[in-house]
Amino acid sequence: MADGDLTISAAEANRQFSKLLRAAREGRRVTITSHGEPVAELGPVRSDAARIERRRAAHQALMKHLEAVEPVTIQPWTRDELYDRD
Repeated sequence: MADGDLTISAAEANRQFSKLLRAAREGRRVTITSHGEPVAELGPVRSDAARIERRRAAHQALMKHLEAVEPVTIQPWTRDELYDRD
C-alpha cells in the first residue's frame, strides 16, 4: 500500500483487513467501495483534543451569531388567547 489515502473494494478490504487497520493506525484514511461507489471510510480515531477544539470553535461561532441577531420579543398571552378557537 502506498502512502496517503486509499480506495479499495469491499471484497479486497475483506481480504486485507489487518493491513487496512495498520494503515489507519499510521494516520491514513481508507475509502471502501461497493460496485465502484464509496460506502464506508476507515481511518484513525480523532483525538479528544481535536474534538474539544472543534466544539470550542463551534461554540464561539454560535455565540458570535447570537450576538449579531436581534432578539424577538413576544408579549405575554392569556390562557384563553392560547386556546382561542374560532
